[in-house]
Amino acid sequence: MKSRTTTADRILQAGRTLFNDKGYAATTLTEIAAVVGISQGNLTYHFPTKSDLALRLISDARQHSQNRRATKRPGDIADDYVEHLLFAMDMTWNHRFALRDRGQVKEAIGVQIQDTELSADFDELRQLVYRIEKEGMFRRDYEINIEKLTRSLWIVSRYWMDYLRETEELDVIDWEDQERGIEQHFTVLLPCLTASARKEFTAALERRSKKLGMPQ
Repeated sequence: MKSRTTTADRILQAGRTLFNDKGYAATTLTEIAAVVGISQGNLTYHFPTKSDLALRLISDARQHSQNRRATKRPGDIADDYVEHLLFAMDMTWNHRFALRDRGQVKEAIGVQIQDTELSADFDELRQLVYRIEKEGMFRRDYEINIEKLTRSLWIVSRYWMDYLRETEELDVIDWEDQERGIEQHFTVLLPCLTASARKEFTAALERRSKKLGMPQ
């Protein structure tokens, strides 16, 4: 049985979409209410202020990440790595306003937002890179510093949209731009792997992308 979509759920979805597309500062509660098809009074009954709505979106995203980590069980390293990468990139994409407009959001909310999920994401990536080393998938003729490699990989995923906005000066970022971020991530990782490992990771990415039906 499908769970019933509540008014609060529809407000959250509309708010996230508008925050992502227009920016946090440029989006008004009036616009969100219009998209949902309710009065502004009905909206503020659920979320009295725009900052309340943003905080709920951020909190829900964190909870989603925490639930995933709590229930995930180790499998094939290539599949686990790709699942982590796509999950991280997908979360970054779906909540891009929280990263792009983080200064505005933090100021509006008026409380210090702890970046515990960023640390947890980095730690998970580090563990995966160490697993790659343990399974002998790194090239023997290639000197690997695990900590430096992990930082380089994480930086690509974490700051890709900042690069698009600040260096390529893109005002609108679509999923094809995000896919380029995944390709960039693999550009850092794959040269460090053996030929057979590169094939495994490339195949795992193709399988996972098709299974998820990643947005275009």
